[in-house]
Amino acid sequence: MRKKVIIDCDPGIDDSLAIMLALSCDQIEVLGITIVCGNSPTEMGAGNAAKVLRQMNRLDIPIFTGERTPLKRDYVNALDTHGADGLGESFLEPVENFSFHTDAVSFLEETILNTHCSVIALGPMTNLARLIQKNPAAFAAIDELVSMGGAFKSHGNCSPVAEYNYWADPDAAALVYETASRQKRLIHMVGLDVTRQIVLTPDLISYLKRLDSKTGSFVEAITKFYLDFHWEWEHMIGCVINDPLAVAYFADHSLCSGFDAYTAVETGGISIGQTVVDSMNFYKKESNSVVLTQTDPVRFFTFFFSHLLNKTPDELDLLSDMVRSPKQVRVNS
Repeated sequence: MRKKVIIDCDPGIDDSLAIMLALSCDQIEVLGITIVCGNSPTEMGAGNAAKVLRQMNRLDIPIFTGERTPLKRDYVNALDTHGADGLGESFLEPVENFSFHTDAVSFLEETILNTHCSVIALGPMTNLARLIQKNPAAFAAIDELVSMGGAFKSHGNCSPVAEYNYWADPDAAALVYETASRQKRLIHMVGLDVTRQIVLTPDLISYLKRLDSKTGSFVEAITKFYLDFHWEWEHMIGCVINDPLAVAYFADHSLCSGFDAYTAVETGGISIGQTVVDSMNFYKKESNSVVLTQTDPVRFFTFFFSHLLNKTPDELDLLSDMVRSPKQVRVNS
């Protein structure tokens, strides 16, 4: 059976790749896309999601705009990372005659309560926090919650200790994890410990174009800015694509492994947004998260390419030799 899911996101380059993967997976049925402010402002993110749907010939999928500001802190976008248009400065034409819906929180509430479905959260968790404030029972009814966010032992990507999605709205993330703890449920935390192992290199993009010119050219257009950003800031020949791993893990849990633990999110001070993972059980609290720490980049890219291009793994004969680890693509400054 296909797993029904709502994708809550802030497109964003890697969000867009994740949407492409989700729509290509025969294991997943996307019921709708809800947008939150994060990488890009909400309206920009909604427009970018529509561009991806057009690329995938799936304009039947509804898009709902959600929260435009974090719960408490000032909104800080990530357009420095994702480009002025939020989509790698590809400046693709907007989708004409597309009807965007409003009130993402109500869509989440009604769909979750009336359908057995899960949520993949690829951005800040503001929409989910508002859902909790409006109707905690709806949050409790989510089949499975996968969140791309946080970090265990890996360093942060917007501070020494914080990953962007949780840093951008730490109060929302804290509320979601606290609620999961009260409701005795687990959040699947696909954090930087595993996503940093997923590096899309120029060679992989070139291979993608050779296999499918249309798809490869689209991926190339939206990731060039991202590649340049990673080179400037991390001296990396490639870019870390965080969000597609969360989708792949949702479809196939064997792609990542980790451990259950109690996790809390810091909401202030120098470590704002940090995920405090109690791996040693100091607090003696019941686990509220599955913290993913290990993945297999070759298996991921085989999954990603085979679904995106509708090819069997045997047809991707060059792929395993082209996948690189972060150490292999990072150059000393």
